[in-house]
Amino acid sequence: MLSRGRTGRPARPVPLAAAVGPGPAGELAATWFGHSSVLVEVDGHRVLADPMWGERASPSGRIGPRRLHPAPMRLADLPPVDAVVISHDHYDHLDLPTVRTLTRLTGAPFVVPLGVGAHLRRWGVPDSRVVELDWGGAVTLPGAAGGLTITCVEARHFSGRGLVRNTTQWSSWALAGSRHRVFFGGDTGFHGALAGIGDRLGPFDLTLLPIGAYSDLWPDIHMTPEEAVAAHRALRGGLLVPIHWATFDLGFHTWSEPVERVRRAAAEAGVGLGLPRPGQRLDATAPPADSDWWSSVAFASDSAAARPVADVGRATFRPASTMRRALLYYRGR
Repeated sequence: MLSRGRTGRPARPVPLAAAVGPGPAGELAATWFGHSSVLVEVDGHRVLADPMWGERASPSGRIGPRRLHPAPMRLADLPPVDAVVISHDHYDHLDLPTVRTLTRLTGAPFVVPLGVGAHLRRWGVPDSRVVELDWGGAVTLPGAAGGLTITCVEARHFSGRGLVRNTTQWSSWALAGSRHRVFFGGDTGFHGALAGIGDRLGPFDLTLLPIGAYSDLWPDIHMTPEEAVAAHRALRGGLLVPIHWATFDLGFHTWSEPVERVRRAAAEAGVGLGLPRPGQRLDATAPPADSDWWSSVAFASDSAAARPVADVGRATFRPASTMRRALLYYRGR
């Protein structure tokens, strides 16, 4: 950890976009707040996924992965949401201060995998607002044009806070409105159930899939950018919006490597890609043209920015420090 330096950090401040306004929810849109925090709009409904507004992805306010950019907007300024969904209980996806603030500001239910409700109840979320689902379980929220169905689906990951492991479930989520369908991956490795999910609950107009914090030391629990593109295709996805990158330094790759690799893989596969800045609302019914906003902040010099992604990864990989970081990573989450 000490010898790695700033490998996984941007050289300049991350540009933030003006966040979503208070108007009515759209047909199909996503506002990415950084990492895996997304406000999804589906046929007039709003779902807030894996909200993480905390300064550190850690049980401590002094140590642990710190944000690489501020939250693009205050929780108090969010428009009304119909539900909050959580993929699992790791600190970078389930943040205690964020949950407590949302409990106070909204009346929305928290839809979570089995066991995660115990965290929420302990933190003061009323039992009536906790909906726990196993894989295959679903809940339908009332609303215009038939409501919104939220389905808990398989993921390949693990769970736990502190030193406790795998006492709660982890999941991805399928959101189905009257006309559109969205897949929120949360945090998962590539797995064989994705095609079946696409067959049963797809095709998905929009997929939100993780692309960062991958390593050959834990190949099963985080997707590589290329695997995210493959997962998108298995899910029968329309537009792919990458998540789980840019906000916390949780891997060994450079800060911009995930987005560069997913951009290349998507182009080769003919997959439509949306790459918003943190805080930017992306209308998936009319996505904007691909815009490179990250290169100008990723490296300290043009010569560094011009280095191939693969060479950057090899140059910064140190087996001894890598193993130490991996052990601390698992112990601290």
